[in-house]
Amino acid sequence: MTDLTGRNALVTGAARGIGRAVAERLAAAGACVTVHYRTSEEDARATLAAIERAGGRGSLVRADLGTDEGLDDLFAGLGTGRLDIVVNNASMMSRGRDRIEPGEFDRLFAVNVRAPFFVVQRALPLMPDGGRVVNISSGATRIALRDFAYAMSKGATEVMGRVLANVLGERGITVNTVAPGLTASAMTGWLADPEAASAVGRVTALGRIGRPADIAGVVAFLASDEARWITGQVIDVSGGLWLGPRGEGNPWLSLRRGTAGPG
Repeated sequence: MTDLTGRNALVTGAARGIGRAVAERLAAAGACVTVHYRTSEEDARATLAAIERAGGRGSLVRADLGTDEGLDDLFAGLGTGRLDIVVNNASMMSRGRDRIEPGEFDRLFAVNVRAPFFVVQRALPLMPDGGRVVNISSGATRIALRDFAYAMSKGATEVMGRVLANVLGERGITVNTVAPGLTASAMTGWLADPEAASAVGRVTALGRIGRPADIAGVVAFLASDEARWITGQVIDVSGGLWLGPRGEGNPWLSLRRGTAGPG
């Protein structure tokens, strides 16, 4: 198992879903994890309780990362101690898709883009050389869906990761981005419908929807010493979502059956 003993980690948006799975996975590897939440206090306490039941250590901090005051609250809760690992997971989607209102657009970019940037900026004085930053993006950046603002914000996150990796490389700090596919979480409640989950499985190479633990394992790896030579990368963790036609719709199946293929 990845060893993060003695390291301090911050996971934003860690009350539920992918964030909770990441917080629990880092704690299981030995890190002391700060579980950030905005409104879901009961869920955040459940996350911390799960960490502690498993023998891990952690703490809670509440902050609205869409505001400057919230960033102050976050770092006041963290204190001035060492911070080895930052996982920027907190995110929001818009209610509208192609008809999003200006205020909602601004709020989405404040949470999804502005907050991760300033979280890293304010974390750097607390971070030793060799620290780790992992940003959570989305498969929406490579698939042309109608969630314009959300996809745009995640595209900005990926660009930020590459630039930060180049800037912070002189300190041995790695910055990588994980891009989940369709994963069961509070943001994708519609996947609880078995028919919807089955439909996603049919366009995923590994044949199912993602689970938060699938993402958490990759984040823990990137936070570890084993990933010391990986930086500036966007890692697709989607099970092969929408790689191409599957089943009878795949023209290359004929090759496997011993008949002529296309071309």
